[in-house]
Amino acid sequence: MQSVAAAAGVSPMTVSNTFRYPERVQGETRRRVLQIAAELGYVPNHAAGNLASGQSRVIGAVIPSIKNSSFYNYVRGMQDHVATEGYQLILKLADTLSQEASAIRTFVGLRVAGIALVGNEHENDVLTLLRKTGVPVVESWVHHDPFDMAVGYSTANATRAITNLLIGRGYRRIGFVGYQGDVSHRFTERVPAFREAMEEAGLASERVFLVDQTDGFGAGPKALEGLCRIDPKLDAIICPTDIVAAGVLFECGRRGWKVPERLAVAGWGDYEIASEITPGITTVQPHAYEMGQHAMSLIIQRTTGNSRQNTIIDSGFHIVRRASA
Repeated sequence: MQSVAAAAGVSPMTVSNTFRYPERVQGETRRRVLQIAAELGYVPNHAAGNLASGQSRVIGAVIPSIKNSSFYNYVRGMQDHVATEGYQLILKLADTLSQEASAIRTFVGLRVAGIALVGNEHENDVLTLLRKTGVPVVESWVHHDPFDMAVGYSTANATRAITNLLIGRGYRRIGFVGYQGDVSHRFTERVPAFREAMEEAGLASERVFLVDQTDGFGAGPKALEGLCRIDPKLDAIICPTDIVAAGVLFECGRRGWKVPERLAVAGWGDYEIASEITPGITTVQPHAYEMGQHAMSLIIQRTTGNSRQNTIIDSGFHIVRRASA
């Protein structure tokens, strides 16, 4: 605060009021203080209860959704691990990069011991802030090129695995459902991997249809209709989530199609519905619980000075075979 005040030519109280009571500070002064604070990487310290050493035993985590069981298991893994180490976990939801940035600033202000994020797409301003503060950061569901540390798996490898499973079971006219628009790398790298697997097997790879990420179950009928327009003899379909796969199964029921006799269906995520629906959905199962544990372990080891040499952990995946394919 002293450094910001000196650089802005104001008192420390003015800096404090800029963040706590901005209405008390003139507009031009407030903008100058905020600009200098951003340049210096200053965020007010809200963690008055931190230990005298300045080390926090609170870890912040940002996730984009709690709608599916993959993130539920991921959070449960984080929560269980920090509990055994005497830490606390604060969780914030962020559907957009702007919301994620706000959550990160809150965590930095709380002087958390570390921050766990999902994916590696972030606003440039918060990346600058994280570099200046030096807070340990783990990006989950990521397996390469991390900002700091990462734990995840290759969605490209998982795509090849599920595609090759269907090919091995005799399906040849396989369709792939992806997401349109600005989506994370864990979705965009799947389509090229699908095309490669199909082409390596000497099969056509043009059966790709993109749906809106917010459509949920409704994406299933849309995807099936779109892929059948591309190829009316479609015999298998790979979906981006088990929710979309379940939507396809519902549509098959309406059409009177038997699964997998008329159409094989594969999903992704191993959500609870995948094992409870009939027929059960063949799916990709990320090791979400273990991913959450590894993420917390990386942060705690960094804060205690026992950092791993390897700051990227491949948490792996496996294919769960059920009756749908």
